[in-house]
Order: sequence, then C-alpha cells, then structure tokens
Amino acid sequence: MARPWETIAKTANGQDVLELRRRGERDYLLLVNGRVLMNSSANRSEVTLGEQACRMIAGRPRPRVLIGGLGMAFTLRAGLDALPADARVVVAELSPAIVEWCRGPLAGLTACSISDPRVQVETDDVAAVIIAASRKGAERYDAIVIDLYVGPSADSDPHFDPYYGSHALQTTAHALTPGGVFAVWGENPDAAFEKRLTAARFTFERLRPGRGGLRHVVYVATKKAP
Repeated sequence: MARPWETIAKTANGQDVLELRRRGERDYLLLVNGRVLMNSSANRSEVTLGEQACRMIAGRPRPRVLIGGLGMAFTLRAGLDALPADARVVVAELSPAIVEWCRGPLAGLTACSISDPRVQVETDDVAAVIIAASRKGAERYDAIVIDLYVGPSADSDPHFDPYYGSHALQTTAHALTPGGVFAVWGENPDAAFEKRLTAARFTFERLRPGRGGLRHVVYVATKKAP
C-alpha cells in the first residue's frame, strides 16, 4: 500500500496558496491552489530545459543566464552543471517560500543548487527582470530560461501575455546578447507561440524529452543576427 502524502509546509502568496508535500525520503509534490506544479520524480523536461540552454552558451566568457521560476531547482541544477565556474546565474522567483524550501527540505534533491556561489536570487517577476535587461545600457543575458507552471498555450494572449505574447518576445530578444538563447518549458506544443517566436526573429528547436508517459515540450530558441 502506497504511503500517504504529508503536507510539510503551506503558505499564501498573494491569491495563490503554495503547498509542499512529502512521501518517504525523496518524493515531493509542489502544489499551487491544489494543482500539482512539480513532482520530484518527474523532472526530465526541466533537466533538459536547463541543460540545453546553458550548454549552448557555456563557451562564452563569463556567460550570464536568467532563469524565471525556481520550482524544485532541477532546471537550475542542470544549468549549473553545464556552465563554467565563472558563469553568473540570476534566478527570478516570486515566492520567498519556494526559495526557502529549496534551501531547506528540497535542498538534497539538487545538492542545494540555490546556494551555489554563481547564483543570485531576485524576488521578482521574471517579466520585470527581462524588461529591465532590455533597456538601453543594461547588461544583457546570454540565455533566458522560462520555467513557469503555465507555459505557452492557446489561452496565452497572442500580443500581451507577459511571457509568451508578441510584445514580450520582442522585449526578450532585446534583453539577449547576439546569438543568445531563449528556452521555454510548456505542457504541450503550441503552434501560435512558434509563429510568434519566428516573427520575433528567433530560430527554434522543439524537444519532447523522454519516451512514453507524459512528455512535456521544451523550446530552445536562438536570437538571429540583426
């Protein structure tokens, strides 16, 4: 008989209720308003997201990466493992509780990747961080990785979605260095999002990590030269 899930932490973040559950020693669930955000035993798409994006820019001098959304830090761990010692990684995470949990009960899942000296955590919406980096004179990123619990879909506003709309994609392109990488996690492929990527002058590859079972999508896009 399977062991029951135990709620070990719970907090309200604005209108959202975040909950961390545990079963056994290394089996965790992260929920938002009762919806499963992450399961610690199913992380292949998150690992692929961080690994592919960071591997592509790892050879640059002091590569700079922005990761939007921390989750259980699997994307962060995979990115760090692909990056050199002089890399700089900014993690934009809205919830202080998730940051605390990744330093606490979830730390063992990723060798406490959030405490890596290359990592800087900003309690902010990644959309705001991208806008700041797109402004004249701001320092750009070599890679921007979006790992949020809602990916691009038919429900995304095609123009004004703050992460996946046409205006946001143009801003993201401005926030990247020449040839920079933009990687996005999604539940399923989204043809409209792909068209917007192309219109924003990105080339992209669509990946479906793993075999069998639930297979999420990972978009790895590259900013075209002017």
